[in-house]
Amino acid sequence: MYLKAAEPQPELSLFQVAWYNELLPPAFHLPLPGPTLAFLVLSTPAMFDQALKPFLESHYLQPLTDPVDQCVGYHLRRVIERFPELQMEVIADYEVHPNRRPKILAQTAAHVAGAAYYYQRRDVEDDPWGTQHIAGVCIHPRFGGWFAIRGVVLLPGITVPDLPHRKPPDCVPARADRITLLEGFNFHWRDWTYRDAVTPQERYSEEQKAYFSTPPAERLALLGLAQPSEEPNTTLPECPFPMLTKPQIPSKASSWLSPSVSPTVSPVP
Repeated sequence: MYLKAAEPQPELSLFQVAWYNELLPPAFHLPLPGPTLAFLVLSTPAMFDQALKPFLESHYLQPLTDPVDQCVGYHLRRVIERFPELQMEVIADYEVHPNRRPKILAQTAAHVAGAAYYYQRRDVEDDPWGTQHIAGVCIHPRFGGWFAIRGVVLLPGITVPDLPHRKPPDCVPARADRITLLEGFNFHWRDWTYRDAVTPQERYSEEQKAYFSTPPAERLALLGLAQPSEEPNTTLPECPFPMLTKPQIPSKASSWLSPSVSPTVSPVP
């Protein structure tokens, strides 16, 4: 797969469907033969400046929903369109079945693809949390927690039975550090410190942190974009990545997206 150097490049990690299914109960299995090829799509800190800002500056989103998800969808569509001879199925990290069960467990996929280690409570021997619920978190060997899992792409009909199974680097091996990581993620996630479980090559900028710290319902206003219309747009297909219409971004958006601007951050509920 070839992408022009000028385009933003997500990080891709290959895996077999079987590796994912082996770790999960049948209700969460991907309904494809085990050796089917899949790849994980991650966004790194550079995504905000290299992909999201140019996307907002050159496209008017209709309907306005989640700019980051729409930006990721736009670039994934471009990859799919570039290889029309391949059958590709995209599953975004936020997609769910009608019964609200996730279509993909993104952190499990990241782990089996060797991209990021999925640290869970079971990774802490004799843990100190008693009856408390402790959610797990993925840590990337180069970016720590300063990255996001955006989804997976399945390639039905392409099997790779000899694909080497690359294990994710265990970059937080000490019990005490795992406790600190999981407690930071579960109880203090607003201060961002759990993301520094390993020294990252790059962190989110202050501007990017401001965006992701803002409640989702207020992010469009932060960008200077209009709120979604309450009336459904029947001209668009039902898909996780809405189509784009003519470029028409308001000037406020491009001014806020300038690195010199420091927007006010609303507290996360």
